[in-house]
Amino acid sequence: MKIAQQIIKVILPIKINFKVKEAPPAVRGDTSKGGMKIITLENGAKLNAPMFIADGDTVSVNTETGEYVERV
Repeated sequence: MKIAQQIIKVILPIKINFKVKEAPPAVRGDTSKGGMKIITLENGAKLNAPMFIADGDTVSVNTETGEYVERV
């Protein structure tokens, strides 16, 4: 028996929520990077987020651009 192989289209939602695994502490007065820091999400992805984001927070990420949207 031969099984036909077809590509299945997967549509992701525009925003997905992830838990923050690692977020370095905010350094007071550190605005040289525009008030942003690099955080690590539960899936291992790294992205720029505002200084107030901490370990354990849940953030929303835009799936089209891979950018931080908001804290949930």
